Amino acid sequence: MLELFGTQVSLQPIWLTLEVAFWTTIILLLLGTPIAWWLAKMQHGSKVFWEALIALPLVLPPTVLGFYLLLMLNPNGQVTEILRWFGFEGQLTFSKTGLIIGSVFYSLPFAVQPLMHAFENVPQKLLDAAASMRASVIDRFFTIVVPLSQRGFMVAATLSFAHTVGEFGVVLMIGGNIPGETRMVSIAIFDHVESLEYAQAHVLSAMMLLFSLLVLMLVYALNRRFAVKVG
Repeated sequence: MLELFGTQVSLQPIWLTLEVAFWTTIILLLLGTPIAWWLAKMQHGSKVFWEALIALPLVLPPTVLGFYLLLMLNPNGQVTEILRWFGFEGQLTFSKTGLIIGSVFYSLPFAVQPLMHAFENVPQKLLDAAASMRASVIDRFFTIVVPLSQRGFMVAATLSFAHTVGEFGVVLMIGGNIPGETRMVSIAIFDHVESLEYAQAHVLSAMMLLFSLLVLMLVYALNRRFAVKVG
């Protein structure tokens, strides 16, 4: 428990939220990078479909996404059955693992879109010059694309982490509200309000408000810093 402004607040939802956000961000950077590169280089007419599909969580109600993930990841679902073939015996729904999976789906556009825009701005002539010097695709990516896309990676990581911290609908649907197991900060705030514990809700909400403001300031500062460098 932590006492702030004379109000005791449980730290467990905070630590759980930070842990889920950390692993979600790592997974999204690993998963989102090849997806963003594929989209950035795609010339096919179906690109608009794939871009819309990736961006769907931006407009889709979180409870809708959470509902379908709940059906997909339930103990009798096909995903769980496939994982059992590989020796997985755990439970995906109402668990920390389920929270991370749901967060990855919900925050995917916040990782892919900044990376895709960064990759699209990499001058093709540099890649062609490296290719003419017999640099492999992997060499070109890590020696040219990654250094020139630093802002994209930083913004993707920052937004993915912050968006995961603020999730509610998806994590509630797939994780529930189990104290010490799946109760994240947003759910804890809702729980305090339902219990008329406005002081605790106010402290957690104020912390979320400050965190969100700092994240946005960091994103704008990164954009300005890199814009000055380019200029």
